[in-house]
Amino acid sequence: MREIVVLSGKGGTGKTSVTAALAVCAAKSDLPGGPPVLADCDVDAADLHLVLAPAIRERHEFLGGDKAAIDAELCQSCGLCREACRFGAIDEAFRVIEASCEGCGVCAYVCPAGAATLGPRVSGDWFVSETRAGIMVHAALRMGEENSGKLVSIVKKAARAEAERLGREILLVDGSPGIGCPVIASLGGASTVLMVAEPTLSAVHDIKRVHALARHFGIPCAAILNKADVCPELTRELASFCGESGIAVLGELPFDPAFVAAQLVGQSVAENAPERYERLFSDIWRRLATS
Repeated sequence: MREIVVLSGKGGTGKTSVTAALAVCAAKSDLPGGPPVLADCDVDAADLHLVLAPAIRERHEFLGGDKAAIDAELCQSCGLCREACRFGAIDEAFRVIEASCEGCGVCAYVCPAGAATLGPRVSGDWFVSETRAGIMVHAALRMGEENSGKLVSIVKKAARAEAERLGREILLVDGSPGIGCPVIASLGGASTVLMVAEPTLSAVHDIKRVHALARHFGIPCAAILNKADVCPELTRELASFCGESGIAVLGELPFDPAFVAAQLVGQSVAENAPERYERLFSDIWRRLATS
């Protein structure tokens, strides 16, 4: 099974718009192996579902770690837990403030009555859904929760299982921006990284870091230059970097309000402006799927 992971050095470069357009075009493709299974691994700020309108088939809770709880009947109000907690997560009534609790367990350690305990923490949910572009596995962390790298690994494992069940040969992954833990988790088992870059100073800097990360793991890269007409000088710098680094540039996209217009009606740009983008993204997908 091949895994194509779409990444960007920073948020807002058009990564999810590109992933959605590729997914829709891949679903119409006549390439062998059928359409890819989709995985939205940007679990901290998932938004692929806004375009592909998934119908949820399965819902599962994600246990991201432990949280503290205090049994009011056992509590002796001795105050040791409040003194020991370095996160201010226990109020004056000796109740746990969940948003502040880091699950360190010191309260349970110092409690003489056994009133403070640690238990599983439901940090989010993950889903297996049907979309018009095929099966999609996606997730969402709950407000203020962490462990997104762990959740990304769960999403990818479930997506692989769906691909094996359906006999699909490709997994298309919408990754997180940056180079942090969720991105590293997205890269596990990846065959190709498709970098979406834009001609801004921060994006040029950050896409170089993404390439360095992919190179560290020995994963070949390709690139799409989005909003290429905004700053021709930086677009040339991006193209030069790709050429020097052996990165194939699969396409250049203009700054086009059609992308936002498509999102506002819950479509990919390949659906909302097919005369301009359907063939372009179909050709990009064919190159990705057969390379």
